[in-house]
Amino acid sequence: MELKRVVVTGIGALTPLGNNLNDYWNALLAGKSGAAPITLFDAEKFKTKFACEVKGFDPVDYMDRKEARKMDRYCQLAVGAAEQGVKDSGLDSAKVDLARIGVIWGSGIGGLDTFLTESKNYVRGDGTPRFNPFFIPKMIADIAPGHISIKYGFRGPNFTTVSACASSTNALIDSFNYIRLGMMDACVTGGSEAAVTEAGIGGFNSMHALSTRNDSPETASRPFDNDRDGFVLGEGGACIVLEEYEHAKNRGAKIYAEIGGGGMSADAHHITAPHPDGLGAKAVMENVLRDAGLTVSDIDYINVHGTSTPLGDVAELKAIDAVFGESAYKMNISSTKSMTGHLLGAAGAIETIAAIMAVREGIVPPTINHFSDDPNIDSKLNLTFGSPQKREVNCAISNTFGFGGHNASVLVRKLQ
Repeated sequence: MELKRVVVTGIGALTPLGNNLNDYWNALLAGKSGAAPITLFDAEKFKTKFACEVKGFDPVDYMDRKEARKMDRYCQLAVGAAEQGVKDSGLDSAKVDLARIGVIWGSGIGGLDTFLTESKNYVRGDGTPRFNPFFIPKMIADIAPGHISIKYGFRGPNFTTVSACASSTNALIDSFNYIRLGMMDACVTGGSEAAVTEAGIGGFNSMHALSTRNDSPETASRPFDNDRDGFVLGEGGACIVLEEYEHAKNRGAKIYAEIGGGGMSADAHHITAPHPDGLGAKAVMENVLRDAGLTVSDIDYINVHGTSTPLGDVAELKAIDAVFGESAYKMNISSTKSMTGHLLGAAGAIETIAAIMAVREGIVPPTINHFSDDPNIDSKLNLTFGSPQKREVNCAISNTFGFGGHNASVLVRKLQ
C-alpha cells in the first residue's frame, strides 16, 4: 500500500526554559540553563538539591481549579501543552472527523507525586485506609491522553506509551505510523513528566545517576565534558500535532516540517547501563534511516540523547561513528539536555521540537557547559559547543534511550 505523508502542524511547550514554543526556542539559542535549586519540595537533606523545574506554571491557565485538583502535575503539564499545540495547529473540532483524530502520549512514570503523597498520608495515619477518590486516576500514566481527548472530543486511538526515557519518542512513532497507514487524519502526541519529587530525586540519587554539583546547578548538566558527573532531572510537557499531509494542505494549515521516519531497537544488555559499544543506539539509527529511505550523507543534525552520564555519552558517540563514518564529521551534533536537564519520558518530545525548529529555522542549538575535553570522545566531531550554529538543516534525527534498553529515534525533514 502507498504510505501517506505526515507533517507537523502544531507545537506546544511547557519546559524548564520557557512556557511556550518561542520562549523555549529562544532560550535554547541563547544557551540558557534551566537548572536551579529545587522549589517543589525541601531538598536540604538530599545529595542533589537542584533540578530543571518548569517555572511559573499555573494549571488554571489551562483548566478550572476543580479539574486541576483531579490531576497530577504531570497530567496538568500534558493538558497545558496540548492546549497550546491544538491551538497552534488550528484544528477545529467542528470541522474535522473527531473519530479520526487520536491522542497518543508518552510518560515514563506518570503520577509519581500523587503516589508518594497518598502513601505518606496512609503511613502517617492510624491505619484506617483513607485515600483520595482520585488517587488511582491521578496516578496512572495513561490518564493524560484520556483528559486531552475528553477536552476536545477526539475519539481516535488513545493510549500512553511507556518506555522510560524513550516514551514520548515512541508516542511520536506510533502516531506517525497510524497516520501514514491511513488509520487517522491527525494525532495530538508528545509527552509529559513531573518527577522532581522526593521519590524522584531520592531514587535517582541512590543509583548515583544525578549530578551532585550543588554549588553550580546551572553548569551541572555537561554532556561530553570530561568532568560530567550525572544528569540533571527535569520536568515539563510538550505537544506535537501530527497530521496527514493532504488533510493539512486542504485546510490550509501551517506546516513546520515533515516526519520522515521512525526507528526502534533494544540494547538487550542491562537494565540501566547502555551497551558499551552502543549496539542498540547503532541499530536504532540504522533503522530510522532505513525507514526514511535516506543515507548517512543526508543527515545534517542529530539531537542526541546526551544525558551527561559517563557511560551514556561515550556509547552514543561510538554508535554515531559506527553508523555515519566520515559523514559524522560533516554534521552537527548537540545535546539540549545541557540546558533543559533530562525530562525522562517527555525528553523525546521537547528534543524533537528542537530538531523541528532547527530544520525550520536553519540553526542548530548548542551544547553548553563544555569545560574540558574527554579523551574518549572524538575531538573532530562537531558537538556544537557553546553557541548555536547557522546552517541549512534539511534532515535531523532525535535520539532517545531509556532504562531497560529501549531505544527510539525520529527523523524530521524539510517539507519537499
